[in-house]
Amino acid sequence: MPAVQENVTKEIVIERLKTVNGPDFTGNIVDLGMVSEIFIADAKVFFSITVPAARAQEMEPLRAAAERVVKAIPGVAGAVVALTAEKKGGGMEGPVPQRPAPRPAPAAPAAAPRPAPHAPASHSQGKRGVPGIEAIIAVASGKGGVGKSTTAVNIALGLAANGLRVGVLDADIYGPSMPRLLNIHGRPQTVDGKVLRPMENYGLKVMSMGFLVDEETPMIWRGPMVMSALTQMLREVEWGPLDVLVVDMPPGTGDAQLTMAQQVPLAGAVIVSTPQDLALIDARKGLNMFRKVDVPVLGIVENMSYFLAPDTGKRYDIFGHGGARREAERLGVTFLGEVPLEMGIRESSDAGTPVVVSKPDSAEAKIYRDIAANVWGRVNEERGAAEAAVPSIVFE
Repeated sequence: MPAVQENVTKEIVIERLKTVNGPDFTGNIVDLGMVSEIFIADAKVFFSITVPAARAQEMEPLRAAAERVVKAIPGVAGAVVALTAEKKGGGMEGPVPQRPAPRPAPAAPAAAPRPAPHAPASHSQGKRGVPGIEAIIAVASGKGGVGKSTTAVNIALGLAANGLRVGVLDADIYGPSMPRLLNIHGRPQTVDGKVLRPMENYGLKVMSMGFLVDEETPMIWRGPMVMSALTQMLREVEWGPLDVLVVDMPPGTGDAQLTMAQQVPLAGAVIVSTPQDLALIDARKGLNMFRKVDVPVLGIVENMSYFLAPDTGKRYDIFGHGGARREAERLGVTFLGEVPLEMGIRESSDAGTPVVVSKPDSAEAKIYRDIAANVWGRVNEERGAAEAAVPSIVFE
């Protein structure tokens, strides 16, 4: 597989990007120094755009415009463009400076995460458990587009590969993705006319609104309808016996996410982020939401952490690197692991054959299995902390 399409060069991409105006039309994004190092692999173009953090929301059209002009270049098969931001005080509050190209760094060896202080264990007061399920884990993100669902399904498969009985609840009712990610079709059957039997594939028990509503049907929900649907998919399904249920949460921190965290006895939450500061800002919101409702934060996963060139194995930190690890240390939560930006992960997920099952011997599958082991280890830590917090009564 050729790594670089000969008729697509960095120079061509740069010239096209010069047609994209920068903020306030003061110049183009290239001359303003907003474009990171450009990498081209397998006819796909990867780069990021550095913008002022305070103006992040209004810069989305700029990102979309840059992606659009690059995709229009003959020979380009696709483009991955991300917004990044320097932290406050890093010089981004004023004019946008020229950013030096990131230096490739060697891949970090796999290692157990360093122990860190954790959020207090939740005693799930006022939350009714689900019969047959030992632990419920939420996989969440502060925003969409960070690969949360792909991460959730591969963590679930990693837990199963590590010997656990696992189910997946697709709680993203606005955009359910588990039917496609797990290549499951059809409608669930009922056990007794009341309780649904979950769908199954790859050893996982799965329930999703996507099994009950046609994929093309637009989802228009109000708050009470959301909770009613989630409650039915959680409590009116014959899940057990399961060691763990992985809940793919809706992105963001709205009422649906908050109510789910308040009403479901979660053993803990995994936060998925990407390296850039904009995504980390949103990840902090998700983390704080769980802490406010006394749900233990099991840790942070950094997705799209780095890119490995398929021809040389050379590492590129296109969207920055290590932001989630540094943020985890700063916030006192465990860093669960980093997942590379690997086209095979996305392609296998889109095909309904996630990498943990389609390429179980690959480096990417091992990364997910290791993250799953770290997650389960944190669940057991929180269980131990919760048990230790309960005072014992001794009769003499």
